[in-house]
Amino acid sequence: MLEKVYFYTEDQIELIGLLETPSKPTKKVVISIHGMQSNCLKQRETILSQNITNAGIAYFAFNNRGAEVMTYTKKVTGEKILNGGVVYEDVLDSYYDIKAAINKMLELGYEDIYLQGHSLGCTKIVYSYNKLKQENNVANIKGVILLSLVDIPDCQKYDLGDKYEPMLQYAENKEKEGKLNELMPEESFDHPISVKSYLRYFKYNKEIDFARFSDADYDFKEINNIQVPLFLRWGNVHELVIQDLDELVKHLKQKIKNNKLDIDYVDGADHGYTGKEKLLASQIINFIK
Repeated sequence: MLEKVYFYTEDQIELIGLLETPSKPTKKVVISIHGMQSNCLKQRETILSQNITNAGIAYFAFNNRGAEVMTYTKKVTGEKILNGGVVYEDVLDSYYDIKAAINKMLELGYEDIYLQGHSLGCTKIVYSYNKLKQENNVANIKGVILLSLVDIPDCQKYDLGDKYEPMLQYAENKEKEGKLNELMPEESFDHPISVKSYLRYFKYNKEIDFARFSDADYDFKEINNIQVPLFLRWGNVHELVIQDLDELVKHLKQKIKNNKLDIDYVDGADHGYTGKEKLLASQIINFIK
């Protein structure tokens, strides 16, 4: 059965998701957090949801406040604020979205929560898990699934080359002028993005800069704080990773200290796992079971 679920964050934002439930009652649910310029309606979500629920596990995919390019966030009062989507989202607000989704699933009777993120959704999960752990609020999280975790600053430096520093300087100048909601130049990023959001990813990023794949000395402490079973996957076709996947997996196996680590890449898959969704679903199901 598929149903719409409305819920609210503690900072009073209304969110909506789709909950698919298996034929037999279950206490297990996957909560899916999408990435940049995305939503809960992607074909990948549909295929994962159908296969995972067929295996007896519920699946909840929801639109976080970073959905689409530019969106209004609606408050409980009915007030609409233009501060959502790729353009305006502050990725640190994902904590409120993920916490609210977990609480909604607990309210509906689920007890075993599996957090699943794709791309930026992975960043949001690692950041939020660490905050929830500080609050001693992770008892119901039984596993974490990270699909295509991206080193965003590293990819940006690779893509822009010599233009990286000038673009960052441009954003800093706009910040001094108080123009944080202005859009960055078109060539600055893959999607439209505000100065405020650009600075979050590339200057004020201490709390989210933990996928440092090119830093041989980094200890990945934020990921190592995840002490439940951990599943990581990438594709190896047009993936948003500048390293060779064999070398990256080998490197992270040495760095990530988790005795229930399941890490690999899906051969032939792109960043969205196009055409490989059923294979990915089977791997996720095996991980959970």
